Amino acid sequence: MPRIALKVEYHGAPFAGWQRQADQPSVQGAIEDALAKLEKGPHTIAAAGRTDAGVHGLAQVAHCDLQKDWDPFRLSEALNFHLKPLPVAIVDAKRVDDDWHARFSATERRYLFRLLMRRAPATHQAGLVWQVSHQLDADAMQAGADMLIGNHDFTTFRSSICQAASPVKTLDELRVERVETLWGAEVHFHVRARSFLHNQVRSFVGTLERVGAGAWSPEDVRDALEACDRAACGPVCPPQGLYLAGVGYPDNPFA
Repeated sequence: MPRIALKVEYHGAPFAGWQRQADQPSVQGAIEDALAKLEKGPHTIAAAGRTDAGVHGLAQVAHCDLQKDWDPFRLSEALNFHLKPLPVAIVDAKRVDDDWHARFSATERRYLFRLLMRRAPATHQAGLVWQVSHQLDADAMQAGADMLIGNHDFTTFRSSICQAASPVKTLDELRVERVETLWGAEVHFHVRARSFLHNQVRSFVGTLERVGAGAWSPEDVRDALEACDRAACGPVCPPQGLYLAGVGYPDNPFA
């Protein structure tokens, strides 16, 4: 059975998340339904990460096993035809070895979070950013973010329903930058690690927003981390500004 890796882009708003659900639309379900129109199923695809409801994908990676020896380009074109009009696109497809796995072969995940700072309601960027009406101090947020980089017990920044075996993770990058755009100033959070806890990135961003607004000091972030207590976390920000921006592999099929 040929195994094909898929690079997937999607707008998360219409979906209850990546993972297939019996009674709600999902990105996984949409792609599996499209595959069933090409080959008799059932089909089950595996992905590098399970994004939550409302979270977007710029470069999600999944793989599927097929009966027919499809040309990867023709497969991507056929899937995109059957995915219309849903906001899901297969932007690349590559043949991979049978033991290659979208989730277990991955060595890092990269996320981007976009926060728009302006008072007027977002129009073109609605649903694609978290909007606040006040200005934020990106340098202060970076000072707070620096407290989180490294190997830590991230219990404070872990959802109560997280199913990970351990709260201990290594955060390789949490970079904060102010970006001037045509529609206003944004703060971008670039986050990189081998794996993440449930709601970890959104917990980081919500907490750091409090630092940028002056309600917390950078040292308060360190204290919250060391508390290892979910109650010490700042507000968890909404999902619409979060993007799965990339997945790293030792031998990246899309390189």
